Amino acid sequence: MTAVEIAADVRAGRRSAREVVEAHLARVAESDGEIHAFLHVDVDGALRAAGRVDDCVARGEDPGPLAGVPIALKDNLCTRGLPTTCASRILEGWLPPYTATAVQRVVERGAIPLGKTNLDEFAMGSSTENSAYGPTRNPRDLHRVPGGSSGGSAAAVAAGFAPLALGSDTGGSIRQPAALCGVVGVKPTYGAVSRYGLIAFASSLDQIGPFATTVADAALLLEAIAGPDPLDSTSWPEALPPIDVRADVAGLRVGLVRELSGEGIAPDVAARVAAAADALGAAGAKVDEVSVPGARYALSAYYLIAPAEASSNLARYDGVRYGLRVARDDISETYGATREQGFGAEVKRRIMLGTYALSAGYYDAYYGQAQRARTLLIRDFAAAYEQFDVLLSPTAPTTAFELGAKTADPLAMYLSDVCTIPTNLAGHPAISVPFGVGVDGLPIGVQVLAPALGEAVMFRVAAALEEMAP
Repeated sequence: MTAVEIAADVRAGRRSAREVVEAHLARVAESDGEIHAFLHVDVDGALRAAGRVDDCVARGEDPGPLAGVPIALKDNLCTRGLPTTCASRILEGWLPPYTATAVQRVVERGAIPLGKTNLDEFAMGSSTENSAYGPTRNPRDLHRVPGGSSGGSAAAVAAGFAPLALGSDTGGSIRQPAALCGVVGVKPTYGAVSRYGLIAFASSLDQIGPFATTVADAALLLEAIAGPDPLDSTSWPEALPPIDVRADVAGLRVGLVRELSGEGIAPDVAARVAAAADALGAAGAKVDEVSVPGARYALSAYYLIAPAEASSNLARYDGVRYGLRVARDDISETYGATREQGFGAEVKRRIMLGTYALSAGYYDAYYGQAQRARTLLIRDFAAAYEQFDVLLSPTAPTTAFELGAKTADPLAMYLSDVCTIPTNLAGHPAISVPFGVGVDGLPIGVQVLAPALGEAVMFRVAAALEEMAP
């Protein structure tokens, strides 16, 4: 059942929230041993929350639009009293004293968190193989990666462990795993969803967003978590415009991004994107190619800006205030030993890259230049949106690759996000919708991009693609 259907049944008293939660927990217990979507399953907490929802219904009250819907939470979202590790040894055993705003909002609207999902350590990766607690496997093929960094959340939805999940997207970490696992994934406009309680990777890029099995479910979850938050100074001061999931694209202008549809894109992926463009045209949209020249430089700019911000954000993990502490004779040695043992190889790689990019003598040549490229990209997107209502591209350049295939080649791994990174740099929304399969029978996602706060029209196009998908 979809989240919309579950919530309707629970609110009407046709099903109990406890019945729904027990069914999903049983599925987790049966199959997560081989998938490893979860790092922590909160059985007792989920059942208590289900009881509160059922009590609310029994009193004749409305528990909210997500009543009784199980939800999985990426383990970089703080949850008071539950382990929150970012899949890193350096935060092993840490229990946050507060809950992320997005998590608090879904709970207030009746959703029931089942637990915390696996991810690439500190959200740095594209395959969920960088987790300190072992990789997650793709439910569509257990020999393949689920994508990353929110691979655990994507896998949880794809495996039927939860109809909804929350992830975070810094360079494609919701959309890319959604595409590889065959589910819907949304990166909202930067600031549309509060980042309070999201453990920071790159603060100017990070955004919390939904995973779901349907576009309507994703819209339901986004409406629940979006909105201004005084605890996040970067949140938009106004509510997100109402989301429309009518599959109506007549008269809309759709631009197929040339720079994201050519070299490096697998032929079967390119064919599915072309088919999606044709389907939208047949449904009444006006489809044409568009150039966003700055997209060529997005990957290079991202891998200077994001590591630079990570270098600053991760400086707080020093073995003094929380998490792992490896004691040595003096404080400097304690810092070094804690970080050496607590961080994995990819996190260390990005900290060193970011520190170098920010260092005296190199700041202007690297970080400053990357920010200038980011500005050019934003201008190019603005020009494109003067001609088109939404843009279209692949979500990922290939279908899910085999476990271990790219771990020895960081550049090949980074290229997995080449289609998603431009949106993060611009701060715009984008959604990945499943649209058929590749030659290997694995899911392919098509990405719909929109200007800032353009979620309403973006969801209309996504709903049409979902309706027309093979």
